[in-house]
Amino acid sequence: MTIESILGAIVIGAVIGAIGRLLLPGRQAIGWILTIVVGIVAALLGTLLAQVLGVETTPGIDWIELVMQVVLAIVGVGLVAGLRRGSGRSV
Repeated sequence: MTIESILGAIVIGAVIGAIGRLLLPGRQAIGWILTIVVGIVAALLGTLLAQVLGVETTPGIDWIELVMQVVLAIVGVGLVAGLRRGSGRSV
């Protein structure tokens, strides 16, 4: 793993996480670093899911894989925001 691939994962994760966060309705009480982490995980899982489902890699943008990544980011941001909101309450 090279420094370029790590930086690429961070940039792609930031973009995927930001898109997921923007498309999720309401306000999410998570910071930008956590958004990037969720985006990185969503990007990796989306790529893995696309490979498992047999989505072909094409030259240019793989739209089906990108949609999978964004949907996973929306779910991930929602889950993390919900967990953080739930852990902040005292009983």
